[in-house]
Amino acid sequence: MNRTFFFILLTFVLVAIDWYVWQGLRLAIRNLSPLTQRWIGGAYWGFTAITLLAYVGMQFLPPDYFSRNTRTFVIALIAIPYLSKLLAVFVLLIDEVRRLLQWITSLFFPSVAPVSPETGERSIPRSQFLATTAVVAGAGLMGTFAYGIISGAHDYRIRRVRVPLKNLPKAFDGIKIAQLSDIHSGSFFNKTAVKGGVEMLMKEKPDIAFFTGDLVNDRAMEVKDYINIFDKVKAPLGVHSVLGNHDYGDYFKWQSIEAKNSNLADLKRAHKLLGWNLLLDEHRGIKVDGEEIGLIGIQNWGAGNFAKYGNLEKAHKDTGDYPVKILLSHDPSHWEAQVLPKFKDIDLALAGHTHGMQFGVEIGKLKWSPVQYRYKQWAGLYEENDQYLYVNRGFGYLGYPGRVGILPEITILELVKA
Repeated sequence: MNRTFFFILLTFVLVAIDWYVWQGLRLAIRNLSPLTQRWIGGAYWGFTAITLLAYVGMQFLPPDYFSRNTRTFVIALIAIPYLSKLLAVFVLLIDEVRRLLQWITSLFFPSVAPVSPETGERSIPRSQFLATTAVVAGAGLMGTFAYGIISGAHDYRIRRVRVPLKNLPKAFDGIKIAQLSDIHSGSFFNKTAVKGGVEMLMKEKPDIAFFTGDLVNDRAMEVKDYINIFDKVKAPLGVHSVLGNHDYGDYFKWQSIEAKNSNLADLKRAHKLLGWNLLLDEHRGIKVDGEEIGLIGIQNWGAGNFAKYGNLEKAHKDTGDYPVKILLSHDPSHWEAQVLPKFKDIDLALAGHTHGMQFGVEIGKLKWSPVQYRYKQWAGLYEENDQYLYVNRGFGYLGYPGRVGILPEITILELVKA
């Protein structure tokens, strides 16, 4: 589709949404004083104008006009109000359906049509209750998303999980593992808060630490300003890491394949600068008091359309002597696709990737997010036939610069003898 035509069409749609929601807002505030109505109207159309100007600017200004973070916030400035207005539109359309049904009924039974007190004519007015409901719903959603940026983006939570393993050596009974995942350093906008999150982790004094991928969004340079923060993540038995789908730069338009390969090499060097042991389809033993378990780390492997760089067969080879094996694999879909059917001796897999979609509800045993319709295992601990998978909700964020309900996570896993 021609880009200009699409721009004109989408602009028309956005303005139509603005106008339609305004009709509902006018009805909802009609009992307020004229001055208050004018103030509300001015605020509504003033903010709408800013949103539309931001949309126009994004279309015509060069891509590098904004920094990545600024561009993210401009997109949020456009998307959040219109998502909120679409919710209001949905409620208002319920009223339109009601009016339509009432109109159809009035064709057969004219006397049932209500009489307007203003004109004395039979008409079917809009419902002020539904108009108010639409306004409250839209404003509530916009406020929720705004709060998710202001507070939720860096509201780090420590989640403690006990994992019982049958063959766990005595020396590892009670070992404390810290897991980070999905840092996405290119999205951060509050360095002080990020530093606070790392300090929270280190106060837990883990015995060993794992990072399960997505250090950056696309480019290795994004982590440059955070090396001196994440290099504070340390543990007596080391910090071990793997790559996630975003670490390969697959979603960035590179000038050449050489530039892309160079970026990946820089990303791997960043892990060294952090003091992390990057596992690339390989394994190593973790020893404590003469006893040993196996740690396997593979490159990204995701079901569906996600990249399958990892080679678990290669990494798993010659691990038969380890009584317990832990796998670091970024994408949780790998667990059901390969681990469960082919590698039944992998006791525990650690993943991330989903972020819990950065939106959902977790209250007690109630856990819901739209991402669960894409991923069967999307957050927390899963078990099948004595094999475990833990999916970390992610430390950072991508796209929407915030979190609602599904908060950023630092996982502390304790291995215990089953």
